[in-house]
Amino acid sequence: MDLQVIDAPERGRYEIVRDGEVLGFAAYQKTDTLIVFTHTEVDASLEGQGVGGRLVRGALDHVRGLGLAVLPVCPFVHAWIARHPDYHDLDYRNAASKVTD
Repeated sequence: MDLQVIDAPERGRYEIVRDGEVLGFAAYQKTDTLIVFTHTEVDASLEGQGVGGRLVRGALDHVRGLGLAVLPVCPFVHAWIARHPDYHDLDYRNAASKVTD
């Protein structure tokens, strides 16, 4: 399956696309330092095929490249990050403390 994850900021979401057809999306709200993932949907006929995971991975890789943190309000994104330790650093709640004496 030739899938591509694209940022569609005009719609406030990342989309996973095959041959120009949107198969799913991860909706977000963006600030200067944070992206809040609010909802994820994938075409029901593709459930269980890893499309949602590929969508989240692609979105988070893009966010990492932007140098932003993530607040995963969406249960799917939250659970995906919890299962992938190499993405834990993106969750702003896991940031190292910058407090000094």
